[in-house]
Amino acid sequence: MDVSKGHSDMSRVQGIPGRPGMSGLPGVPGGPGDDFQLPPADVSHIRRKWLDVEYAPASDAHRLDIYLPDEGDGPFPVIVSIHGGAFRECDKGDEQIMPMLEGLKRGYAAVSLNYRMSGEAKFPVIVQDVKAAIRWIRANAEKYLFDPTRIAAWGGSAGAYLATMLGVSAGVKELEDLSLGNADQPCNVQAVVAWFGPTDFGMMDRWLAESGIPSMPGMEHDAADSPESLLLGAKITTVPELVKAANPETYVSPAAPPFFLQHGTMDMVVPHQSSVRLAEKLAGAIGKRNVRLELLEGAGHADPRFDAPDNVKKVFAWLDARLK
Repeated sequence: MDVSKGHSDMSRVQGIPGRPGMSGLPGVPGGPGDDFQLPPADVSHIRRKWLDVEYAPASDAHRLDIYLPDEGDGPFPVIVSIHGGAFRECDKGDEQIMPMLEGLKRGYAAVSLNYRMSGEAKFPVIVQDVKAAIRWIRANAEKYLFDPTRIAAWGGSAGAYLATMLGVSAGVKELEDLSLGNADQPCNVQAVVAWFGPTDFGMMDRWLAESGIPSMPGMEHDAADSPESLLLGAKITTVPELVKAANPETYVSPAAPPFFLQHGTMDMVVPHQSSVRLAEKLAGAIGKRNVRLELLEGAGHADPRFDAPDNVKKVFAWLDARLK
C-alpha cells in the first residue's frame, strides 16, 4: 500500500464556501443547512454536453449531466462524479465537479449525477441510485461514446462514500434495485478516487476524540439528527446492524478495483482514520499495489489542497495508469 503524507497550514478551516471545486463543500455532519447550495459550475465552454438526462424513473433526483471532450469519437473512459453534501444537500451541477471536468482535456468523458438524499429516502436507496446510474451509463455507452469497460467513480465526503460503495459492493443484492432500470448491465467500476469520505459511522466521534480533535459543537455524528442518523433513519447508536450494513468495509473483497484515497489529518468532520482503516482492509483484499493512500498533513475537510491543480494532475496521472 502506497502511503504518503503532505504538508498543510494547520490553520485551514473545514470547508470554505465560495471557493471553487471541493473546497466549498459543506461538512459531514453539519454544513450550512439543508437549503445550502454551492455555486454552479461554469460549463458554458463545453460544447458537447447533455444536461438533466433521466437515468431512472422513480424520482426527480434521477438525473445526470454528460460532458464529452470537444473532439473525438471515443469510446471515452468515463469519470463518474458524485457530489458530497452530508447526504442531504448540494447538486450534480455545482462546483464540486470542476476537478473532474479537467478530464475532458485528457480524453475522458465526465458524468455527474444526482441521487435521492436523506430527506427523500433512507439507506440503502442512496447506494441503489448510484448503481442504477452506472447501469444506465453502460446501457447508453454507444449513444454517448462511453467505454463501458473503463469507468472510474470519484467523489468527496458523502460523494466519496458513494464512490467507495460502488467500488466494493457490486453484486450485493441488498444494495441493488434492478427495478430502476437496465437490469442486464453490471454496476461495477474499474477505479475509485475517494476524498475525505466516511466509512464506519459508529466510529467517527471516537476517532475524532482519539486524534484530539473535538467534534464540532452541535454536530456530533452519534446524535439523532446527524447526517448519518438521518441517512439511516435512526440514531446510529441504536442500530448497530444497520451501521454495519452501511459500512463499505463490510463489502471489501478481492473483486474491488484499485483505490486512490486522500484525507486530511486535521479533518474535524470526517476523521482521517476512515480512510486509513479502509486502505488497510482494501490492501488485504486486493494487494497493497492497488491501494494508494495519501494523508495531507494538517489539511481539513474539503481543504483547498484537494482541488488544487497539482493534486488534480496527480489524480489524473493515477487514473491514466489504470484506465488508459
